[in-house]
Amino acid sequence: MLYRNILWATAVLLTSFAKPVETKKWLISESSSLSVNGTTNINKFTCDIPAYDQTDTLMLSRRNKEIILSGDIRLKIQSFDCHNSMMTHDLRKTLKEKEFPRLHIRFLSLSEYPELTAKPATITGFVDIELAGASKRFQVNYQVSIDAQKNIHLLGSQDINFSDFNLIPPRKLGGMIKTNDKLSVAFHLKMKALN
Repeated sequence: MLYRNILWATAVLLTSFAKPVETKKWLISESSSLSVNGTTNINKFTCDIPAYDQTDTLMLSRRNKEIILSGDIRLKIQSFDCHNSMMTHDLRKTLKEKEFPRLHIRFLSLSEYPELTAKPATITGFVDIELAGASKRFQVNYQVSIDAQKNIHLLGSQDINFSDFNLIPPRKLGGMIKTNDKLSVAFHLKMKALN
């Protein structure tokens, strides 16, 4: 009995320290983008970061049944453009751009290993989003595909709230125009496989 327990414990330890069976590296392209859609009590608005200004890599690994998507993207708050100078200024101020100049998205996992085909596959995954000094974990809905030029497309969407990050939505004209707490965030990462 003791011998069987020792063998079982050894097997558990070996599998827990096992290296990923398969690892892929994806280089994020500058043509990647992020948009935030929101509403006020009067209208709708969209704020975009139309391009990614640095070179980062995501790593996709499969370890037993666990699918790990790891890597980070850091987006400049100053890059947000709401297509209205006053609204752009208000959003950047609300997000505390001077204290916290970047929005940070850390990728953690996927629900399943994506099969890269022209037809988008729908999967989910977890990310940590850090904004204005606060961090929160979200489950994100993704669509993953590959095009004829071998570009990998990872489209993600998630609803968040200003209050998730201890932020108060912007208000104008003595509070007559109020931005709603809920925002819909969508990003499109275009990537190339490095291996």
